[in-house]
This record gives sequence, structure tokens and C-alpha cells, in this order.
Amino acid sequence: MNNDIKTIENKIKEIIEKNEDSIRGFEKAAENAKEIGIKTYFENRANQRKLFVKTLHNAVPELKTEDANNDGTTKGSMHRAWMDVKAFFSGDNDEAMLEEAVRGDKSAVSEYNKMLAETMVPHRVKEIIREQRDTIQNDLETSKILEEIA
Repeated sequence: MNNDIKTIENKIKEIIEKNEDSIRGFEKAAENAKEIGIKTYFENRANQRKLFVKTLHNAVPELKTEDANNDGTTKGSMHRAWMDVKAFFSGDNDEAMLEEAVRGDKSAVSEYNKMLAETMVPHRVKEIIREQRDTIQNDLETSKILEEIA
């Protein structure tokens, strides 16, 4: 396989893994949330990220982006464990979970921006990446607003 193609494949896999981490993180946040509205917000975000993963897999079916291990990354697992600790010791779980959502989304936007800076990524994939990044940025603003009122 061409090294350039392998590089693109690996970069797309990294974005998919980031989304897998986000799915698990939003599910964990929904589990820890007290307010039904915040819980629903996190559940919707998890479902949105599942759609992101499916879209990325379908964007370039000729690349091997599917992986049997959908547990995300070790860093993501550590972040979710931190969410549990924070929820346990925090008097306001919803605000704590929203803070973690903001932190995770900032990291995701950074990863997406790195992908958009790559010159070898096919145009149709860049369009998907840009659209998903913009959605995450909008969600980031919503999380910040919810955090202020939580």
C-alpha cells in the first residue's frame, strides 16, 4: 500500500478513535448527570458522534478504517475514569460533566483542525471533517452556555 494512502488511513482512524472516545464520554456524562435535560443533551451528543463515526467509515470505503476494537483510546478511558472521580466528589455533577464535555470538545476540535491541515486528504473527506468540526464547535458553545446556567 502506498505510504500516502496509509498516512491518510491512519489519520482518519485517529479521528474515528477520538469520536469513539467522545461517544463513551458522553454516555458516561449522561449516566452521571442529574438533570433530565442535561442527561438528554449528553445522550443526543453520543448519538451524534455515532453518526460521525459511521459517516467517516462510509466516506472512504476503500480504506480500512473499521476496527474490531471500538473502545476508544487509553487516553479516553483515563478521561472517563476522571469523569467518574469528579462526579463522585463534585456537589454539582451536571456542571462537572459539562466542564469535561467542554474540555473534550476543545481537544476534538484541535484534532479535526490537524486533519484539515493535511494536504493529502481527499476533498470529500475534508468536507466531512470540516462539517463535523463545525458541529463540534457549535456544541462547544452550547455546553459552555449550559455550564453557566447549571
